[in-house]
Amino acid sequence: MNTYQKFASVYDAFMEDVPYDEWCSCLAVKLRQAGIADGIVCELGCGTGNVTTRLAEAGYDMIGIDASEDMLSVAQKKELLRRHPDLAEKIAQEAEIRQTVKHPDILYLQQDMRSFELYGTVRAVVSVCDSLNYVLEENDLLQVFRLVNNYLDPGGIFLFDVNTPARYEAIGESTIAENRPEGSFIWENYYDPEDRLNQYDLTLFIPEGNGLYRKHEETHFERAYSEETIRRLLAEAGLVCDSVEAAYTGGPVTKDTERILVTAHEVQKKKGTN
Repeated sequence: MNTYQKFASVYDAFMEDVPYDEWCSCLAVKLRQAGIADGIVCELGCGTGNVTTRLAEAGYDMIGIDASEDMLSVAQKKELLRRHPDLAEKIAQEAEIRQTVKHPDILYLQQDMRSFELYGTVRAVVSVCDSLNYVLEENDLLQVFRLVNNYLDPGGIFLFDVNTPARYEAIGESTIAENRPEGSFIWENYYDPEDRLNQYDLTLFIPEGNGLYRKHEETHFERAYSEETIRRLLAEAGLVCDSVEAAYTGGPVTKDTERILVTAHEVQKKKGTN
């Protein structure tokens, strides 16, 4: 699952149109509605920390988990710059990052979400930006859900979004290309509706100075999951599905909804026993 390598270095530039503030406001509202205004929250597939940081600023003690060392490195550099702008010149040096970055509210862990481990339970787990679509097998997604259930506090909640089959069908077989100062990319997308498997081949051209660019190639896969499958796997994992809605709008799910937001909660533990 560690597919974000060179893409990590330009990820934020190419994802600048993602409404992270809006998404995090929605997540924070749902957390508070569940009585979770503070405490430890874990994000699965945290990437470069765009959501992790915003939830930390909203008052949560964040744990960010991602399989990609490169994405976590970017997240740590950004966090160090945010808290210590005077160290901007040193941020480019990986040794400085390893020695200096110790955010009191964010703990970044390089782990595969299919086998992640925490030191104890957390009040909530969140996963956004279709991170769970990168889990390609139902059994593996079930294992993720079981681990979430295991590490949630009694009554803790799980908030996550996933792309639906309608999303990948809308993209279909297509090519996207962009040219920016930070680099250029060609995104070639293919979707198999029978297997509900989406593949995109990413070709990056990243500047190295003196007008030279180095070419990098990555291939990514995502699986489309239906609402019915999500509900079934949550139930098998011991989680209760509270709601499924059109992501970040609160609207009803229709056949054309491309991203859904799911809220589930833990019911098996009893307070004071874990």
